[in-house]
Amino acid sequence: MSRTAPNRPGDVRPTSAVLAADLDPAGARALAESGLLRVAAATGTREARRHPSYLLAFGFGTSVVMWGIGFACRLPPVWVPSAVLLFLLLGCQLVGGFLASRSTGVGIRAGVGVGVMSAFINLLVLGSLLGDQSALVPAASLWVPGSLVAGALLGGIGGVLGRPRRFGTAAPDVPVLHPPLWTGKFARVAALATLLLLVVGGMVTSKQAGLAVVDWPNSFGYNMFLFPLSKMTGGVYFEHSHRLFGALVGLTTLVLAIHLQFADSRRWVRWLAIVALVMVIGQGILGGLRVTGYFTTSTDPNMTAPSLLLALVHGVFGQVFFATLVALAAVTSPSWQILPDAELRADAGRDHIWTAWAVGLVVPQLVVGALYRHFQGGLAIHLSLAVFVAIAVFVAGIRGFGLHPESPLYTKLGKLLVTLISLQILLGFGALTVVTLSRNAPEPPIYDVIVATAHQATGATVLAVSTLMFVWSRRLFRRA
Repeated sequence: MSRTAPNRPGDVRPTSAVLAADLDPAGARALAESGLLRVAAATGTREARRHPSYLLAFGFGTSVVMWGIGFACRLPPVWVPSAVLLFLLLGCQLVGGFLASRSTGVGIRAGVGVGVMSAFINLLVLGSLLGDQSALVPAASLWVPGSLVAGALLGGIGGVLGRPRRFGTAAPDVPVLHPPLWTGKFARVAALATLLLLVVGGMVTSKQAGLAVVDWPNSFGYNMFLFPLSKMTGGVYFEHSHRLFGALVGLTTLVLAIHLQFADSRRWVRWLAIVALVMVIGQGILGGLRVTGYFTTSTDPNMTAPSLLLALVHGVFGQVFFATLVALAAVTSPSWQILPDAELRADAGRDHIWTAWAVGLVVPQLVVGALYRHFQGGLAIHLSLAVFVAIAVFVAGIRGFGLHPESPLYTKLGKLLVTLISLQILLGFGALTVVTLSRNAPEPPIYDVIVATAHQATGATVLAVSTLMFVWSRRLFRRA
């Protein structure tokens, strides 16, 4: 028999949630986790939905989607026509303004703000589109303000189209959330951007393009943000895109960390954000030194000392950073604040232990997997360790959806984790097959790149979801 723990000092819960918990603890938990109380508490008030932090969530979110579409459409095998790509990118800004307006009730102001913010973020890649540096200054004088105006216009149109006719109000007992509603959404955007970065990085490794650009932080002597798009061909496209995505993730993490210093009253969350910022800075330096071996601006390959060991560390550390951002997104979410107190359960310790084992085994498995990708060694260890990883992850996931029907959130995470580890096992066998078939090929074929990258990205996602179950098991359940 389980019971609900008493309120901790300083907890803020709506009166409706307190009454529901008193009458039916299990029912109240299921109701809250299904989203009904969460929606009432987190999104029901005009003030919560209109908090200025929505600009960060939708502005960065729009840019991340635009970058993802732009990268996919310019992949060498795809190469979508420029007119079609431009239409898709402009459509993203319009949709971003629409969603911001519809979600906040602010209307055209939300759309314009999101359009301008996304256009400002996209200045990171505008230099590449302007082309030759000799024409950079006159071109920038037109393109920079032009892109900002276009973003404002498209976002504003989306804001007008998305303006809700009516905007409801919530019950007066709804609390003010700290951090605000949109902070958790912004953290999710940061995690999504990092996942895209991991996918691009995985393609760099699969294409053996890690040294396609010989210098760092410049690119063939160009400022990284001014390297012409016309020169981004072959392996250079993958490696330079990886660097640009890294800059996007770095900027997103920096803004998130600064925002949380003012938006969240929990000291440990603010420190976690700072840790994430330090991690992404270190990750960027690792990526650069992997190419050059030491700090230098030389473009002569003979003057650099590329390091496969740093490549291995860079690849694994990036996935750990991704898991850190996912955990940060969880603890800043409205659900973390509004759900009832942790439930006292006799078997809570088992959930804590199995989720810890899942995380603790996935990380060394990622290390061994990276060892095989970079050094072509350790395959037997990778396959053997996979058995123990699968056991821990399956048990953690099955416990999640099999023993906690009263917790829809934890149940969904459990099902997702089991699905992901099942897919990962299949991709593992697929990756082993395609690598064996293409072992003597002069360069990795496209099917090899796709399967190997999918295997690497799914492994990172398994770590992320295992981390989510680890943190949520401690938020939802306490040892009796």
